[in-house]
Amino acid sequence: MRAEYDFSKGKRGAVIPQRGKTRISIFIDKTVLAEFRARAERSGTGYQTMMNEALRKFLSETERPVTEKVLRQVLRQEMPEYLRGLIG
Repeated sequence: MRAEYDFSKGKRGAVIPQRGKTRISIFIDKTVLAEFRARAERSGTGYQTMMNEALRKFLSETERPVTEKVLRQVLRQEMPEYLRGLIG
């Protein structure tokens, strides 16, 4: 080891910046975090990666595109009410 180190050209922050990711602080229930950590240990991956994948899956399932089936269902529910307003 050296007696002195020169940090005059050093920069603050993460050593390796992550592209496409943002560091945040959130509060997670202890039981949820413990479960993700246990599952990650069993599968040999990181718990944060698993949490990110779970959030991505949730978002992809909730952002359903409007299909013909969905549109027909909405019309069946809304049209009778709309027509009653026109007639009555």
